[in-house]
Amino acid sequence: MPAAVLAGVVAAFGYVGTVDPNEPGHYPVCPLLRLTGLACPGCGGLRSAHAFAHGDIAAALGSNALAVLGYAAFAVLWVLWTVRAAAGRPPLRLAPRALHWWAIGSVVLIFTVVRNLPFGSALAP
Repeated sequence: MPAAVLAGVVAAFGYVGTVDPNEPGHYPVCPLLRLTGLACPGCGGLRSAHAFAHGDIAAALGSNALAVLGYAAFAVLWVLWTVRAAAGRPPLRLAPRALHWWAIGSVVLIFTVVRNLPFGSALAP
């Protein structure tokens, strides 16, 4: 199963790495950005994935730093899952408690607010 998940992630990054989101017309525009001019937490995510797929970590962070943190978290969890599977052990049960969801939601909310303020423009896509 870890290999199948990795294949799916590689296929997704391969597609986004091939079809450049910086060129208009390839992907839809974020509806929140189009209607309000505010960047949602996912705005810049495809550009971030494209830059990440091409090894440009600085550009990936500039497009969406939260997405890059998500890539890193996924990589760590995938490695742990693969090591446990290779050892014949069951996968980790990462059932987040309510506190975890609140913490994740708070980080996403703070990121979203800060990237839309003048002093947080470095986080804007």
